[in-house]
Amino acid sequence: MTAELGCYVYGVVGSTAAAPDTLPEGVGGTAVERVALDEVAALVSDVPLERPPGRRRDVLAHSAVLDAWAQRGPVVPVRFGSVLEDRDAVVPELLGPRYDDFVALLDDLAGRGQFTVRARYHEPVVLAEVVRENPEIERLREATRDAPEEAVYPEKVRLGELVAQAMEAKRQADAATLLDLVVPHVAAHVVHEGAGVDHLLEAAFLVDDDRRNRFEDALESVAEAMHERAAVRLLGPLAPYDFVAGE
Repeated sequence: MTAELGCYVYGVVGSTAAAPDTLPEGVGGTAVERVALDEVAALVSDVPLERPPGRRRDVLAHSAVLDAWAQRGPVVPVRFGSVLEDRDAVVPELLGPRYDDFVALLDDLAGRGQFTVRARYHEPVVLAEVVRENPEIERLREATRDAPEEAVYPEKVRLGELVAQAMEAKRQADAATLLDLVVPHVAAHVVHEGAGVDHLLEAAFLVDDDRRNRFEDALESVAEAMHERAAVRLLGPLAPYDFVAGE
């Protein structure tokens, strides 16, 4: 019995936009094609309806398709897991009702790309800074180093609180320094919440193509200045997930 297929939607591009030289396979190893309406087109592939997308490799395939198109030009991402009944539904249910929105979004994104910056502390280095800069932390650290847990529990709690406060203050100052140097070279930016003692900053930047060199040079100068204390990683260009609002 032939599996019933739906139409998986990745995003929207220009109907005449040049395709990537190498187009990744879609969800489930399927071929990705375009369904067009005048100036815009949806990137779609077949997907079995009895097994909705949701596995990690499906998420990675979704992102890979969109990021490949983002390397060549503007793309409007569609939320992961978006499935229509069939390809005949793409125009009346997706492209038609939001045609003007898609045209405007693609026009606004033309000549721009999203880049994501992830900065993480070299934890031992920064914790050593915290100890050196705060006499109370250093005192509590020495007082609790070899003592039994039950004998110094209040002091250890206080030590943990002070370290967390000091790390947060350091994180805010370092993130502000990084942003102050980079933001003048971008069209927009979004800062994301992070986790972990080593988290410094994760942020998305929308960068005009003609300002990309200045953006990368500014980020490189920050990375060089911080290299003993933190690792700064640049990803992109990526599909502009952070700069497309709504569904």
